[in-house]
Amino acid sequence: MADNDSVPIRINLKLPQYVFQLQEQDLSNLHEDAKKSLWEGIEKDGMCPAWSSKMAPYAKTLPSFLQPPSSDLIAKLEAKNEEELKKFDEKIKAAEESLGETDPSESMREKAGYLCQIGDKERALPAIDAAFEKTAGIGARIDLVLAKIRLAMFYNEKSRVETDIKEAQELIEKGGDWDRRNRLKVYRALHFLSIRNFKEAADLLIDSLSTYTASELMDYDEFVELTVLAAGIGCDRAAIKTKILASAEINALMPQMPVLTSLIKSLYDTKYAELFASLAEVEQQYLMPNPILAPHARYYVREMRVKAYTQILESYQSLTMERMSKAFGVSPSFIDADLSKFIANRRVSCVIDKVSGVITKTSGAQRNDKYSLYEQVLNAGDALLNGKRNFSDL
Repeated sequence: MADNDSVPIRINLKLPQYVFQLQEQDLSNLHEDAKKSLWEGIEKDGMCPAWSSKMAPYAKTLPSFLQPPSSDLIAKLEAKNEEELKKFDEKIKAAEESLGETDPSESMREKAGYLCQIGDKERALPAIDAAFEKTAGIGARIDLVLAKIRLAMFYNEKSRVETDIKEAQELIEKGGDWDRRNRLKVYRALHFLSIRNFKEAADLLIDSLSTYTASELMDYDEFVELTVLAAGIGCDRAAIKTKILASAEINALMPQMPVLTSLIKSLYDTKYAELFASLAEVEQQYLMPNPILAPHARYYVREMRVKAYTQILESYQSLTMERMSKAFGVSPSFIDADLSKFIANRRVSCVIDKVSGVITKTSGAQRNDKYSLYEQVLNAGDALLNGKRNFSDL
């Protein structure tokens, strides 16, 4: 096999998403479709037509409440897996006994790929490492490391994703081609999203818009959706205009993602009431159902509110509470409570005069005694609750 040819080492990254949705009671509206798609993927996944996936190893890791459609399904899938693996072992043995006439590394990569595809992490990782040792070509070696990254993503092992990304980067610096270099950008972007680094994720996703080939991770429509989501926090207003709203790739798909389009356009066009309405829909439609983004949903919503408040205050030295509440389509009491939290945490530079009902922009150094006291109380409470707080609550 030529070095630039990719062994189809694939794993269906949609399946963990379905499991995540089925575990969340707040997503009960998605449960019926998620359960159907999960078991169809396990039984009939067609990501690689050359193999019939039959994901018995993965099915055996599922929570006990996720019962298969039939009681003998997993046993049937397991028998098919062992049958396929026996064929790979026979090919490898024949190659090794050919005394150099046949290279066993290709069959070893195929076996590793199959183990990845059926979700057999315990056997896949040693198989990848064994194939790596027997493989000479730098391109095929990079493909094996990328497969390890996908397997770590599949099982949500962030530390292993990070380690394997570093290994892939080192290999690519030694001689990786343009395609693999560009695909790795998307892998890195997904990892950055998973650890709440929207700025780095947005930069990498935007840079990959016109060169996207990482279809083993997600389809192009989903890639564009993630790009717009990341840009909401990761890009300033000027970059949103030049890199998102002016992007031919994104504009072509805007009719298919009206909620995200409304979010990013309303932020740029300073239509804050529309932004707040879109943000609520984005949280329900894109953030909460996605296991990568769900832990950061509250953070995302909060940061978008901070961005909107900061943006409107850049245009005014002061404005009335009534005017600001109308601009955002919420009540004055909501603006008062929401802004007070952000002022106390030094996220928004302004003060609120409740007597006159006026919000006045300040420099970062100007502090109102009332908010300084509020901040001290808030920080003391944070310190007290720190050991009990979830990452998603930060």
